[in-house]
Amino acid sequence: MIQVMLRSKVADYAKWRPYFDADLPNRRAGGATGVEHVFRDLDDPNTVTILLEMDSAEKANQFMHNPALAETMKASGVIGMPEVHFLSRA
Repeated sequence: MIQVMLRSKVADYAKWRPYFDADLPNRRAGGATGVEHVFRDLDDPNTVTILLEMDSAEKANQFMHNPALAETMKASGVIGMPEVHFLSRA
């Protein structure tokens, strides 16, 4: 298992969140285990940090490059490309 941390700016958190929640089946199909955490920046509530547990780095990388993910991000109001980090437990 690995963790994937994504940090993104969204146009409107209230619009973005339902897209994120509805996309769970796609994350699961892409290797996410369902263990996930969403955080909002205290100074800018439209900046979100997501921590996802994934089966493997290979699946995580494939998921991050899936065109369907790019479409969902665009439709949900994600601004620019997210900052992405692949993490392992120390």
